[in-house]
Amino acid sequence: MTQEGIPAGVLALPVDPDRHVPVPWFVAWVKGKPDFRLADDRRLDAALARELCWVCGHPMGRFRAFNIGPMCAVNRISAEPPSHRGCAVFSALRCPFLANPRAVRRTTGLSAEVRSTMHEPPGIMLRRNPGVALVWVTKRYQVERHPGGVLVHLGDPTEALWFAQGRPATRAEVLCAIASGYPALLDLAEAESPAAVVALEQMRDAAMRWVPA
Repeated sequence: MTQEGIPAGVLALPVDPDRHVPVPWFVAWVKGKPDFRLADDRRLDAALARELCWVCGHPMGRFRAFNIGPMCAVNRISAEPPSHRGCAVFSALRCPFLANPRAVRRTTGLSAEVRSTMHEPPGIMLRRNPGVALVWVTKRYQVERHPGGVLVHLGDPTEALWFAQGRPATRAEVLCAIASGYPALLDLAEAESPAAVVALEQMRDAAMRWVPA
């Protein structure tokens, strides 16, 4: 990282004239302005095909970092491509939604044209702010393409870095986030089969190994 802990790739990004913050590479621009709620589908394809960082758009090395929530640590699935470790940490510390547990995803103000192009991401999405963000660093992942997006299956982590409110998260905060989100996954597993419940419990136990001490 460079200036005030900001990665060089982030420093090279355009700056939103209204918010005075870097505009991540993946953000879609609507009528000449960035809309931080929208991802550019063309950037998704480019990131996966050319192994580019989801945040800054520059080529990546061996280690890939995913910004995910606690339930994604359980099922090891992300709906977004990876980033540099430094870019992912920067996002976890500075992104309003990731850093602020009270932040919500706004959908108001979107034009009819933009709404017509929006689609539900594949997989299961819990529409909540879990209060903590996780940077999952790994060397391995597999991409599964679906209509409307991708599911990225995450390999074992070399690091699991938890953040809350722009700082490292405490163990209590992480445990609370897991406890509040797990029932939703458990309901789905129970509706599927007893075997699915057993598999989910095993995934939860594996994720617990990466909770901070």
